[in-house]
Amino acid sequence: MGSVARLMRWLVLIAVGAALIIVPGAQVDPALRFAHQRLHWKPCGIEDLDKAGAECADVLVPLDYLRPYDRTLTVAISRVRATDPGQRQGILLANPGGPGASGLDSVDLLGDVLSPQVRARFDLIGMDPRGVGESGRTPRCGWPVGEMIHSAGLDPAGFARETTLAANMAASCVADDPAKLRQLTTRNTARDMDIIRAALGEPKISYFGVSYGTYLGAVFTQMFPERSDRIVLDSAIDPDRYWEGLVQDWGASDEQGFDDWSNWVAGQDDTYHFGPTPTEVRATVSELLAAAARQPIVIDDFPIDDHWLPFLLHNMVTDFRRNQALAETIREIADAVGGPPVAARAPRLHIMLQALRSEENSALAQIACGDAAAPTDPAWYSRNIEASRASQPIFGAFANNIQPCAYWPRPVEPATTVRNSVPVLILQATGDARTPYAHGVGLHQHLSGSRLVTLQDVRIHMTFRPELSACVNNAINNYYDTGVLPPADITCYADRPAE
Repeated sequence: MGSVARLMRWLVLIAVGAALIIVPGAQVDPALRFAHQRLHWKPCGIEDLDKAGAECADVLVPLDYLRPYDRTLTVAISRVRATDPGQRQGILLANPGGPGASGLDSVDLLGDVLSPQVRARFDLIGMDPRGVGESGRTPRCGWPVGEMIHSAGLDPAGFARETTLAANMAASCVADDPAKLRQLTTRNTARDMDIIRAALGEPKISYFGVSYGTYLGAVFTQMFPERSDRIVLDSAIDPDRYWEGLVQDWGASDEQGFDDWSNWVAGQDDTYHFGPTPTEVRATVSELLAAAARQPIVIDDFPIDDHWLPFLLHNMVTDFRRNQALAETIREIADAVGGPPVAARAPRLHIMLQALRSEENSALAQIACGDAAAPTDPAWYSRNIEASRASQPIFGAFANNIQPCAYWPRPVEPATTVRNSVPVLILQATGDARTPYAHGVGLHQHLSGSRLVTLQDVRIHMTFRPELSACVNNAINNYYDTGVLPPADITCYADRPAE
């Protein structure tokens, strides 16, 4: 072979080799590396899943999808196979909310509400989202309190303390591994879902998401519309209001939920002694809040003050079926005013206070703060708090308080704007205090191919429940079974009126 021919041959080989090189940081499809991985299935070690014959595996995903050849992490998934392989339609992946909630146990979330026909057609897939549970959760940040969202209290001095606390909570989380922390986002979790789909050999994903899981599901439809199959979003978040806007919206919705509870408990004055009218009930609880501000009420070694009493109310006002439990909890707190520290009488109160005292919900901050930039000026929060006090006397300072997100590193990419025509079934209760009804309406407007099922006149968060509304459950199960949305929006009612 002549020298010119040899030179040409080497130039061709060099050119071909260069074409096969993928430069780290370039825009590449990470599925080229991760889609065909072999999954190693094993027992889950979770009681409900083991009873259902589930198996679990770890799915390898890139930490940073812009740098798929750098660091990786594993996402834990579970699988309960379809009960009739002959009817099998595909996979149904679920997320229970949060952000930061473990979703590995799909049977616990859906096992008692999916119809036998749907169970025959779908493998149930559970998942701990990245940064949660078995999917690379980061070490504890060392927070002095268990939750990042609580009230600013009744006076400006309380808000001043909150700004320092929020800054310290953010700094303690970011210090450990900021490169990893900034990648624990919803957009990356949606990408992880697509890797899971590919690793399972499926062309599409059917999905059930509740609360934050609706935001994750909506983001997935925007990023992967062609891979979205039968999508159900229960108690939806309007993506335009995520995250700071959603929390602000809790102020009005919590007050409305509290009024609904006040109507109930006013009829139980012989038992709870909060007053025989809703107005008197509100006055009694407002005085309890003021008393807690003057002197914290110590139960189970936890000081319940004007920062934490609204948080406890917020947690329990979301479900009309907890009316009695909420009344008993507030009665117990009121009975301890001005006295020495006591032990909780009710197991529910004991569990909530134990979590605030010894647990840490930092995964919520890592995901929410990494998803959407929050205002950084403390004065913005202070103005909103003061402006809300008249119309939201119990919850305004809670919903508008400063959070660690104000001191978090800026997100690695913009928040997702959701506007598409993917067919989606949206469920929303008119009395939902956690994801207000207007959020479901907003998401319905953003998803032009969606249908909205309204659960009318019910104060509850998550509508797909046993013995709540057969109308809601039938709408969901029929959609999963047939893949056909209702021809128009639907209004449903509870099977039994609230007591």
